[in-house]
Amino acid sequence: MNPVLLFLVVAVVFIFILVVMSIRIIRPFEKGLVERLGRYQRMLDPGLNLIVPFFDTVVKVDMREVVLDVPPQLVITRDNVGVEVDAVIYSQVTDPVRSRYEIASYIIAANKLAQTNLRNVIGELDLDSCLSSRDQVNAQLRDVLDEATDKWGVRVNRVELQRIDPPRDITEAMSRQMKAERDKRAKILDAEAIRQSEITQAEGYKQSKILQAEGEAEAVRKRADAEKYRQLTVALGEAQAILSVFKAIHDGRPDEKLITLKYLEMLPKLAEGQGNKIFLPYEASGIISSLATMVEAMRGGDDPGAKPVMATDQANS
Repeated sequence: MNPVLLFLVVAVVFIFILVVMSIRIIRPFEKGLVERLGRYQRMLDPGLNLIVPFFDTVVKVDMREVVLDVPPQLVITRDNVGVEVDAVIYSQVTDPVRSRYEIASYIIAANKLAQTNLRNVIGELDLDSCLSSRDQVNAQLRDVLDEATDKWGVRVNRVELQRIDPPRDITEAMSRQMKAERDKRAKILDAEAIRQSEITQAEGYKQSKILQAEGEAEAVRKRADAEKYRQLTVALGEAQAILSVFKAIHDGRPDEKLITLKYLEMLPKLAEGQGNKIFLPYEASGIISSLATMVEAMRGGDDPGAKPVMATDQANS
């Protein structure tokens, strides 16, 4: 084989290898750190980048948010209750240089730091506060971890407590307490419903009585109006009758004898009934005496043998 041709082939292969070694492709979610002979040289952005072969080394750093699962651990609360806590940390690299050269593994460091601070934060709270104030615990842990990881070029976005498990006996006691509280609220609601129902019934009964009384009052008023109208009508009729009788008597021009006779005709009607008593005035004796004399005179004219009766005897009778 021709040495020149062999040299050209080797040269082409060598150049191709150099070109391949000098090309580095950085993906969109990465940053590239160029180290030249063991020393940090520069940072590569996403895309196609060229480096010096055999002298430069590229370290890729993932810039995406990373989920760190903190292993469950036993933590003692302020009221001496042991609880098992499991947390999750969401972190993200903000400075690839410091995350590479300031710490060997920020993931392991963040896990250990989260475990330590979990003991500190939860140890300052009692059990009820831990169970009811998870947002407060999360915020405190995030602030502590973010401050500690800032020098590593890592930002802690948030911390979430997945679960806080008290001991079994505490859980059973809490369950009984919650059941008793629910039963208490149910009884209170039942009592309130009964009280409201009784109040509504009382109000309805009261309104019914008021309406009934108003109806009775209206009925009494209408009956009184009807009785008043009846009495007025009767009185008006009697007045008209009296006026008619008076007018008829006045038009007939009656004498004293006719009036006396009508007076006597009314006496039996006035005397009807066992409880009625008639008191005749002294002046009426004269009228009766005159009437008796007139009657006897009429009888004497019819029967000649009749004995005349004295007016005084008739009056005494």
